[in-house]
Amino acid sequence: MTEQQKPSLEVCLSPALLHLYDVKNCIVVIIDVLRATSTICTVLYNGATKVIPVSSVAECVNIGKQLGAITAGERDGRIAEGLLHGNSPFEYPREFIQDQTLVLTTTNGTKLLHMAKDAIQIVTGSFPNISAVCDYLVAQKQPVILGCAAWKDRVNMEDTLFAGAVVSRIREHFSVNCDSAIMAESAYNAAKGDLYGVMTQASHFKRLANYGLENDIRYCLTPDGANVLPIFNNGELVIG
Repeated sequence: MTEQQKPSLEVCLSPALLHLYDVKNCIVVIIDVLRATSTICTVLYNGATKVIPVSSVAECVNIGKQLGAITAGERDGRIAEGLLHGNSPFEYPREFIQDQTLVLTTTNGTKLLHMAKDAIQIVTGSFPNISAVCDYLVAQKQPVILGCAAWKDRVNMEDTLFAGAVVSRIREHFSVNCDSAIMAESAYNAAKGDLYGVMTQASHFKRLANYGLENDIRYCLTPDGANVLPIFNNGELVIG
């Protein structure tokens, strides 16, 4: 396949930049490494029926009551007021989450998910399911946008590094004519020998480490611990 025939692969580093991309003709990968998309794949890997991502805590509580579902979410790294569970993947072992529905609200990830609603398909990605994401994207042979949830619209390190890791793995199957994709890949290649060590400089690392969540961070940076593909359909994330 010539470079012209390959589908495009682009990286959007922040939801604030998404309007510059043509999501209608692309598969969009939502990336919120710390911790929404790492938790979503973990919950589904551990047997949950589905995850319903919502924007507000009130909506989370209401839908949870209607469905008899587990409600969870965070604001600024802490369990949101009015909810019993947070955004840590360690809160959702199989014995707790199997056959359950999780309604989840997060600071950044759920917002981007709803912004990308016109895409051909939306999936969620993070290091714990990187192989599932990459295999899917290669198989689909469609243009791809890797969408970083970032932190309150500011570019962040962890989502950029994951986007770079994906670019690095699958670039031979795509046309990469996107500076942010090239930058993300360069950042990942420089960091991949010690992702955790590099991440200790990041603002969100410091935010979560203040709450003693270093184990969460290590898990969220480790490949293939929950290697399933969450696909967004009709407002729900299920295993694809």
